Amino acid sequence: MRRTTPLAALAAALLLAGCGTEGNDAGRSVSPKPSRENCVRALRLTAADSGRDLCLAKGGELRLALDGDKAHPWQPVQAKGGALTAINSGFVLQPGDANAAYRADEPGTAELTSARGSEHWQVTVRVR
Repeated sequence: MRRTTPLAALAAALLLAGCGTEGNDAGRSVSPKPSRENCVRALRLTAADSGRDLCLAKGGELRLALDGDKAHPWQPVQAKGGALTAINSGFVLQPGDANAAYRADEPGTAELTSARGSEHWQVTVRVR
């Protein structure tokens, strides 16, 4: 049979005591506040990302590709806000596609939008 020392018993008791639910946040989830650590250095977006609110670290890059076709083309992507600077996105090989690339130059917020027919695409990007 294994013996438990008084020190081990005390450590176990203290550990279990810290597992209670007392305090102001008991019973609810607490989300961390956005910080520079929550921001990513690179984003690759598609049509499936519409409606998202994302955080890009200053100096990071965002690239997006909206796949369309001749019958249902995407409009060129529009960027509002001064946080992003357009950079070369490469070639658009398929008619109807909308490709864009941006560098996160300034802290702030930018909204990227495009549309095809009645379908609207929108993403909010926070730069920190």
